[in-house]
Amino acid sequence: MQYQTIGICLKPDQPELGAVVRDLETWLTDRGYTVRLGKQSAEATNQSGMHRHELAANVDLIIVLGGDGTLLAVARASGSRPVPILGVNLGMLGFLAEISREELYETLEEVLQGKFHVEQRMRLAVTLLRDGETVDEFLALNDAVIAKTALSRLVDLETSADGVPVTTYHGDGLIVSTPTGSSAYSLSAGGPLVLPGFEAVLLTPICPHTLTQRPLVLPADSNVEIRLQDTRGAEIQLTVDGQVGCEVRGGDCVQVRRSEHPVRLLVPPGRNRFEVMRRKLRWGER
Repeated sequence: MQYQTIGICLKPDQPELGAVVRDLETWLTDRGYTVRLGKQSAEATNQSGMHRHELAANVDLIIVLGGDGTLLAVARASGSRPVPILGVNLGMLGFLAEISREELYETLEEVLQGKFHVEQRMRLAVTLLRDGETVDEFLALNDAVIAKTALSRLVDLETSADGVPVTTYHGDGLIVSTPTGSSAYSLSAGGPLVLPGFEAVLLTPICPHTLTQRPLVLPADSNVEIRLQDTRGAEIQLTVDGQVGCEVRGGDCVQVRRSEHPVRLLVPPGRNRFEVMRRKLRWGER
């Protein structure tokens, strides 16, 4: 794929990284590429920039300078447009933003020569319904979480897949995740690791009140419905990718299905996912 216009997105509240943005902008323009800056990148370099959704609509490639949270926000802003994203890790873990700061220019040389692989990552279309009417809609790259707030009582979540009852989860909440999200909150709650090339929907209960309710892996084309039973005064939130969400009330229904719009991430050819898990998660260490 040929890239001509390249966007740069920076992690918010990182003005000290202005020099990194300026150097990257100069490196790209010197090679004949048109550069567009996201709002945070522009602020760090005292220039004018675009909001993320506007940037995603007007470039051929987005370089994300930040961590996994920044990449998730950029992926959400891209909406249905299949613009490739290259994540450069300036955070801590960097499970999605795999490229280190030291590898940036070497990596870009390979990307612009077409040597990097475009990996499609499944997303979830998440819809909150109240009395049969749509309240809000989201796209999730990692997960959708229905959970109580810290001081609330346990919640009952009546769950079905393709119209067939699964169970009523009784506990602190439920995580519905993609394979990409299997290494995030779902993993912390005891869910399985699923390689991102394998499309599936994961249901991981949060602190279930019974030992018989375990994580469940469903086919990727499953249509999942989660209905919140009487809250008994509890405060319940739907949170998508840990960043956006809304209140869920008793009787509300959260529908989750595979989105028709996957995210396109740039990854090195021959990337070994097991090596990534060993390096990033210290998987298998004793």
